Amino acid sequence: MVNGMNTVINLRKGLTALLLVTAASVISGCQTLQSLDKGLYNVAESISETDRVTGQRTLSAADRSAQIRQGNAAVEQMLAKEQQQGRRINGALDKQQYQRLVRIFDRIHRVSHLNQERWQPILIDRDSFNAFTTGGTYIVVHLGLMKQLDDDGVAAVVGHEIAHTVANHVGERQTQQQFSALASEAARKRGYQAAFTHELEREADRIGILYSALAGYNPYAGAGIWERQYRLQGNARSLFAHDHPVNAERARENKQIADKVKQYYRPGQINPDYATLLDNNSLWQKRDNRHKETAGEGGGVAAILSTALGAYVDHQQAKQEASRQSQQARFVKAVEQTLKLEQQSRISETRWRTQWRYSGNLPLKGVVMGIMAQNKNGGQLHRYVSHFDGVLRPGQRFTLDFVLHDGLKLSQLEKMNSRYYLDDALPAR
Repeated sequence: MVNGMNTVINLRKGLTALLLVTAASVISGCQTLQSLDKGLYNVAESISETDRVTGQRTLSAADRSAQIRQGNAAVEQMLAKEQQQGRRINGALDKQQYQRLVRIFDRIHRVSHLNQERWQPILIDRDSFNAFTTGGTYIVVHLGLMKQLDDDGVAAVVGHEIAHTVANHVGERQTQQQFSALASEAARKRGYQAAFTHELEREADRIGILYSALAGYNPYAGAGIWERQYRLQGNARSLFAHDHPVNAERARENKQIADKVKQYYRPGQINPDYATLLDNNSLWQKRDNRHKETAGEGGGVAAILSTALGAYVDHQQAKQEASRQSQQARFVKAVEQTLKLEQQSRISETRWRTQWRYSGNLPLKGVVMGIMAQNKNGGQLHRYVSHFDGVLRPGQRFTLDFVLHDGLKLSQLEKMNSRYYLDDALPAR
């Protein structure tokens, strides 16, 4: 029990200090417990908000109107630069794809927790597979993503991005970074920050997949996207701290979520019970804390405790994820030392074969080898992976074929700085 209390104290040290200072100014001169409680409630209101999805309090220093102003200003600044550079957007860029985006967006937005707000999807001229929001009322989608995905896939991405704003992830991340400066050393580390964002991404997937199902889009589309990305990109387990779930894990978890919400899926139709299902469904049951948080009647204490508890839970989840990522990266790095490239041969201008020997003492599964290449003077980094399907036994020799899938030729690759690396591996139990 003492160790557990120490963990709580370390986390809350910075938060408590700030709360006490702020509370002192708010309740200065208060003579009654009722006034004290009202002061505490005002403090809680200033640093937290009630989560639209779960009903729980989460750290957030900005209200919704401020979030919209800040988020929209960032997008509008970006759009001004697009115009200055002569880049077209929306229908002027691609009328058919923009109309398609608006159609999909409208259905997803209609079944979201923020359907009362007026939003606008933006299509920009990028070939990359990406979309983003900044916490306001814009969602920005790259043309390359629209061209790569069918309607169900686009709906999965749009639902995920709207979910980020619904769950106030921009505000949570900003507030968490501010409090991290006052909290434990672990909370200030880069791996922890990445892990905190990683957990927000998982939450956005859960919310977004429910939106897809409620809007009449296939909830399994997300799992298909990340399975495809896994085959193309692997997991890059040991290369960096991950602020998104790695592709294989994301595909698996997306499928598990889809299994739970498929009961709400009406192909091509909005579920008529979507409003009720937003609060109570197979993923969560929204809490109603209003009767517990009446200022002046114990609500201030309840709000402060709820905020601190929510911050503690988020902190613990991020710590656990950072530790898990670190352990897995160390394992992959150790296994990498037991792999030896014995030979390689050209098959075509976009394909070559490699032979390896594994000298480790553990059977492995999910083995993915990668190669990174970059021009000697810098520029774009190219990564390609090859999967070994099945269990890799100690002492086993195995072959892997690599394929260049982005227009690069093998003759060009051979002139670059390149190295092989172990992208991922797991113990085969």
